[in-house]
Amino acid sequence: MRVTYLAGAIALSVLTLAPSAASARVTRAAVDDPTIAAIFDAANTWDIETSDLAVKKGSTKEVRDLGAMFSRDHKAVRQQGRDLVKKLHVTPTPPKDFALATDHAQAMKTLESTSGKAFDRAFLEHEVAYHKAVIDAINGTLLPATQNAELKDLEVKVGPAFQAHMLAAQRLLDGMGQ
Repeated sequence: MRVTYLAGAIALSVLTLAPSAASARVTRAAVDDPTIAAIFDAANTWDIETSDLAVKKGSTKEVRDLGAMFSRDHKAVRQQGRDLVKKLHVTPTPPKDFALATDHAQAMKTLESTSGKAFDRAFLEHEVAYHKAVIDAINGTLLPATQNAELKDLEVKVGPAFQAHMLAAQRLLDGMGQ
């Protein structure tokens, strides 16, 4: 079972905030630094949760190890973000229509209800799609809308790690074959 709908939801919810020619000013105001901080925190938190599940449920050492690495890395990045918003005295403010929490709960439910190789495949497919959606959202929407230089620097700094995570999950998925 594919668990790509969460990644798609992230891309859609964040990318629907992307400016069109007619609404650039309104949209940019809607995606402000406090909203970006909340999206950044949520994206890391949710990947920690799915990765922790992989540590517990992965049927192979490779999947469990990948889950442990993702969890560790995302905890560090999330903490950097939380430290920065505290330093900047910013209160993260989720988007008004932040349906991603519901989508994440559904992804967790799906992952919790699978086991064995089916879990491994669902987790890896989810991670590839999730990281791709986050990378696309950062590059296409969040970075252009970020006003604070330190927040922008953090987004740029973690970009290669998100890319590395996506590629690591894809390599394991490719190794599973059909």
